[in-house]
Amino acid sequence: MFSNFLIGLREGLEASLVVCILIAYLVKTGNRNRLLPIWVGVGIAIVVSLAFGAGLEFGSQEMTFKAQEALGGSLSILSVGLVTWMVFWMRRTARHLKAELHGKLDAALAMGTGALVATALLAVGREGLETSLFVWRAVHAADDGWHPMIGAVLGIAAAVVLGWLFYRGALKINLAKFFTWTGGMLVVVAAGVLAYGVHDLQEAEFLGGLQNRAFDISTTIPPDSWYGTLLKGTFNFQPDPTVLQITVWALYLIPTLALFLAPVGFARSVGATDQKAQKATDEKSEAGSAGDGARGGDGAERNGERMHDGARRAGSRAGGDEV
Repeated sequence: MFSNFLIGLREGLEASLVVCILIAYLVKTGNRNRLLPIWVGVGIAIVVSLAFGAGLEFGSQEMTFKAQEALGGSLSILSVGLVTWMVFWMRRTARHLKAELHGKLDAALAMGTGALVATALLAVGREGLETSLFVWRAVHAADDGWHPMIGAVLGIAAAVVLGWLFYRGALKINLAKFFTWTGGMLVVVAAGVLAYGVHDLQEAEFLGGLQNRAFDISTTIPPDSWYGTLLKGTFNFQPDPTVLQITVWALYLIPTLALFLAPVGFARSVGATDQKAQKATDEKSEAGSAGDGARGGDGAERNGERMHDGARRAGSRAGGDEV
């Protein structure tokens, strides 16, 4: 339930901030009469997200067991990819999000009502589709009835309230730290979803090693105990994972979390250092080539002088013979 609350809060707050920025900009620029298309776009995005989630839920019920496991495993991997991209994207562009949305809104205002609807639809719809996919996968992974769904709804409701308080200026928090902490926790949750997706693909016989268990602590942490249910609902914990599950979990979690928690300018500074080193190497190579060319030019000049002297002596001998 907590993991789904976190998903709903994180994704919902992103969508709420986007809507707040769009509305505040229209009000500030004297375009209050253009607010209706924004709300229409938001409403369409919500309906599309709910329809997508319903389609996943009811569409998968008609499949065979192996087909359901294959679909669940594939969507688990897809949802992990989307969430990973989302947390890194927000980490990189959060400080420029307001200016970016203002630019898109200026262009939409110039194009007309349809463009305003599309701007809000795309900005909010992306968050809604990601939330629907990830929550659906987390609900099936937890296998805990409607509790995960309740957690997601509560998270979204909290995000809406926070967004309204931000808009009214009644609440101020450090969004950079908020997104860093929630993003790090989402990476941990995503690692569990990825491991569960691998298990689904093993049950669907797309991957092997289903019987090759890494360990089994079911007697210590029974899956039906309150703490076993809590761990499974929060981190998709499994007391008897396969070796492949543990391997994939570690290969995803360790480098992804390390990159996410690294300083924002770390990659750029490393790249800049590499570029400087490469530039220095290129300059040395060019200097060496120029020196070789100069030496080659001197040699050619000396060879030319020797050839000229030889030709002159040959001409003198030829003239002497004719006389």
